[in-house]
Amino acid sequence: MRLHAFDVVDPVPELNDPHALAVIRPWIDVGSVGSLLLSCLEAHLGSIELAKLARPGNFFDFTRYRPTMTRQENSSEVKVPNTIASYGRQSGGHDFLFLRLLEPHSMAEEYIDSVIELFKALGARRYCLVGSMYDMVPHTRPFLVTGGASNLGLQNGLDVANVKYSDYQGPTTILSVIGQRAIQLGIETCSMIVHLPNYLVMEEDYRGEKRLMEVISSLYNSFSMSQEDMERADAQEQEVRRLAEQIIHQEPRLGLILKQLEANYDSLSKEESEETPLSPEVETFLRGLDKRFRQD
Repeated sequence: MRLHAFDVVDPVPELNDPHALAVIRPWIDVGSVGSLLLSCLEAHLGSIELAKLARPGNFFDFTRYRPTMTRQENSSEVKVPNTIASYGRQSGGHDFLFLRLLEPHSMAEEYIDSVIELFKALGARRYCLVGSMYDMVPHTRPFLVTGGASNLGLQNGLDVANVKYSDYQGPTTILSVIGQRAIQLGIETCSMIVHLPNYLVMEEDYRGEKRLMEVISSLYNSFSMSQEDMERADAQEQEVRRLAEQIIHQEPRLGLILKQLEANYDSLSKEESEETPLSPEVETFLRGLDKRFRQD
């Protein structure tokens, strides 16, 4: 059946006060952390596809989101980028709605209206944005997670999970309007964004997934990271530390810069401390580190 711009399974399933977890690509999903997290949660609950945009070309520029072709024996298949929603049921508790949202290039208002109508049809009770961003944070500390919530009870839950309140102001994605619209409907909202070292760029950062899963597990006791992803996160952690030690040995300045990053990070945990700005020399040096790590 059609629900605004979405093709939705018919009949629409009756879900128990579903909580929606969303990732927005590519804006806030560096290292595919949010996507990895959703895949893990979907597998845990045995999620089922619920909806996708009927005509994604109305919203996306396919010269920017390229379709992909796969071949099997004598046939080929073209996969068109799309926004996908799935759901998972949880015995004895509320159900979950998982949203993989692509940022629209046009008709954003219609896109947002369609997501909101999906929330209404399913009776969503919570909307959570999960994701990741690059920041000048050290790899030697637990990854910083920032965010916020629309009510005190949920904010307390984030505080317990050691999520630092974000007071960011500035450019954002048009899909941030989804959260505003959700609040107007009485849906509680929150965000959880993990900060990754900007000098360690990975296509799939399982360390970031691990940190974000710690927050999710604090809010929802029923989830844990898969053993396979946990092993990948541990392997990445060991490799990062090995490469960092190697590069610091080759370039002693990095050791001093790392200490400044650590001091800056540690100041965030002290309420009365102010974040120490990094010098232009440090910022320039860090921007060149990613190339070194890729080469090594």
